[in-house]
Amino acid sequence: MSSLHTWTGLLLGWILYAMFLTGTVSYFKDELSQWMRPELARLSEIPDQAVVAQRIADEFGKTLAGASQWSMRLPDARNNSVYAFWRTSARSPGQRGFGEAYFDPATGGKVTSRETLGGDFFYRFHFQFHYMPVVWGRWIAGAAAMFMLVAIVSGVITHKKIFVDFFTFRWGRRQRSWLDAHNALAVFGLPFHLMITYTGLVTLMALYMPWGERVAFKTPAERQQLAAELSAFIPPGKPSGQNVPLASVEEMVRQAQERWGRDQVGRVNAVHPGDAAARVAVTRGDPGRVSMSPQYLEFEGATGKLLAVRENVGGAAETRGVFYALHLGRFSDTVTRWLYFLVSFMGTAMVGTGLVMWTVKRRQQLPDPDRPYFGFRLVERLNIAGIAGLSVAMTAFLWGNRLLPHPLEGRAELEIHLFFIVWALTLLHALARPARSAWVEQLWAASVLLSLLPVLNAMTTQRPLWHSLAEGDWIFAGMDIMCWALAWLHAALAMRTARQSAVSPSRSKANRRAPVTVASSEGAG
Repeated sequence: MSSLHTWTGLLLGWILYAMFLTGTVSYFKDELSQWMRPELARLSEIPDQAVVAQRIADEFGKTLAGASQWSMRLPDARNNSVYAFWRTSARSPGQRGFGEAYFDPATGGKVTSRETLGGDFFYRFHFQFHYMPVVWGRWIAGAAAMFMLVAIVSGVITHKKIFVDFFTFRWGRRQRSWLDAHNALAVFGLPFHLMITYTGLVTLMALYMPWGERVAFKTPAERQQLAAELSAFIPPGKPSGQNVPLASVEEMVRQAQERWGRDQVGRVNAVHPGDAAARVAVTRGDPGRVSMSPQYLEFEGATGKLLAVRENVGGAAETRGVFYALHLGRFSDTVTRWLYFLVSFMGTAMVGTGLVMWTVKRRQQLPDPDRPYFGFRLVERLNIAGIAGLSVAMTAFLWGNRLLPHPLEGRAELEIHLFFIVWALTLLHALARPARSAWVEQLWAASVLLSLLPVLNAMTTQRPLWHSLAEGDWIFAGMDIMCWALAWLHAALAMRTARQSAVSPSRSKANRRAPVTVASSEGAG
């Protein structure tokens, strides 16, 4: 079990660390997306979603007359704009068959903001990575999650005194300190770590184990019923060819508000808008609901007649919906989301301390610590780039958001390229420098970049910290304060690593001299 715990934690440990850290950040992906689009005005209060839905639908009627489908996400406590996605029936040569944009809830017009994926980049990277087919990325993430599950179970079995060790921390004891930190972080968040790992596998269970579904659901009707259990699914059908304007979308949303509450509507979807065969679905939002199972009202688009109420699914689908909600945490209020963030951050640290502990433990067993074997050097360098280097790359991504000109063709992809370029440079730096120096330099680099990010924000936007505090804009103010908190954490780690580096050479020299002294004494005797 000890060997199983060690190797399942090590072989995909760097992928797991990246998944944990980007997943942790993703609990505030909506807030991060707002920070990365400073052109979008802050909402002091949530507008009436029914009025906003009608305003945007009217705009679609003017500008998207040829759309075969559109979907809008209404503003809420965490989103200050309306995000919309649409498909067109016919495409011109060289044009895409879909589009997306952000709309001002107050006017209904398009908002021109800098092109960026915002916090969605970290969210997508968390489970499907980048520069590879989505299916490949999700398979790799699933394999890493399964390794993590095995590592957690084997870790509990291996550490017989794990609960006792939770109350023991020996600072400044090198290997013992790393082990104590690893154990404490693991025990404190153990229920969460088990939950988040298992539910992560459940969210993509149809991809990882599709055979039961293929056997059970064979006909198109059965597959359509399955889709209706898992998502707000409206069968598109065929357009009639008869032009009929949509009925009042505001009234449709009003009916949903009467059932769920004023600010509880999440999305409005329409198929074949402007046609006699149009259908509209008003979907319930996620906040306050510990299940991702779909709840929606389906309307006849031409008349506004309520056709169906979908508020219940089967037992298996509801179980899946609860697991899905537990993993994403979208049901949570601000306090619960911070708890998710903190315990998930501890899980990230748990993976990181485990990786570092592997090198600390084995360095003491090397015949010549100054000339380690290739495998040890590889793990040590990957640790530096995978842990400290990832912090540098993620912060560089945020710097790119403020420094890249706007507008710029392909700007969102350039931000992502910058992230990976900087991450690759940290690996090259780790390979070129002595390990201890590389750790200290990259931790200091992350600290400096994080501490200066609020300064850069003040220089490049109209929303500096003092303005955000005066306006009560806690998304921008919180981002600045969090950057300084993380900068302090990286600086503390850099200083501690530097102090250990100063002590380590003298200890290694003393250890190498000790056997000679003993041998001389025995020879003299």
